[in-house]
Amino acid sequence: MKAVVFDNGLKLEKNYEKPVPKKGEALIKVNTIGICNTDYEITLGYMGYKGILGHEFTGVVEEINDDDKSLAGKRVVGEINCGCGECEWCRKGLERHCPNRSTLGIWKREGCFAEYVCLPLKNLLEIPQNVSDEEAVFVEPLAAALEILEQLHIPPYKKVVVLGDGKLGLMIALALNAAGLNLTLVGKHQNKLDIAKAQGVKTKLLNELEIKKEYDFVIEATGSVSGLETSLALTKPRGTLILKSTVAASKEFNFAPVVVDEITIIGSRCGQFAPALRLLASKRIDVKPLITDIFKLDDSIAAFEKNQEKSAIKVLVKV
Repeated sequence: MKAVVFDNGLKLEKNYEKPVPKKGEALIKVNTIGICNTDYEITLGYMGYKGILGHEFTGVVEEINDDDKSLAGKRVVGEINCGCGECEWCRKGLERHCPNRSTLGIWKREGCFAEYVCLPLKNLLEIPQNVSDEEAVFVEPLAAALEILEQLHIPPYKKVVVLGDGKLGLMIALALNAAGLNLTLVGKHQNKLDIAKAQGVKTKLLNELEIKKEYDFVIEATGSVSGLETSLALTKPRGTLILKSTVAASKEFNFAPVVVDEITIIGSRCGQFAPALRLLASKRIDVKPLITDIFKLDDSIAAFEKNQEKSAIKVLVKV
């Protein structure tokens, strides 16, 4: 099969071995793939991963190695974390924290940037009929946005700010705005802010934002140290700072204000797919304006290059 593989460089393999589903797994014929910034970070050495990239996909179940055949022929998306099924985290439904987990296209499991991919049946969710593949491929980042609401109760009268107008920041803003929160999205790119503004989100350019401690909940989605510094400067005493990006830098960071202002810091990563699918099916948000371009699988390297352009938001690949 064709597959996009990272191994000391990114390349399109045309004769990669087709996966075979293990017991309890399904073989999925991939339809649509989304490029995530994590995919790009892997090409820079993140997680030390080598193999097929990709963790955002839609596809059709083609083969099932299990007695349960209910998903045969169905359009599906797949939760990316595969737990051991036996530890306390898996028993709580938190496979994303299983110490023995594998993660699709990120850690110890071949990804979906290919014609076929295998995942456990328990990871698969059927896509509602009124949700297109181009919409459903956003389920993983949308689930990550909704994870905030699983971790925290945010009253609708509290002030919330989201910093960062990239893929993740936009998804968070759209999701939390749909939940009725008093939210402002802050970013550097008017064209990206306009996408959220068109769906009722309050927006503000960073250079027009007054930096003062007036927000109860601050969500950092910039991926930069400067964004983290600004986030901290916007958080009220006894407020909550939610980190949605992994900021990695050698620059020293002053955490004294966290102690002085008694700020709560919460890390937030993967979320559950079912609520994200319901939100897409409800049509309360529209993710289609986030799509910058759609490439064919044969043109995947060009798609990755397009993804690195500053004007790009979401680049998709059709198999």
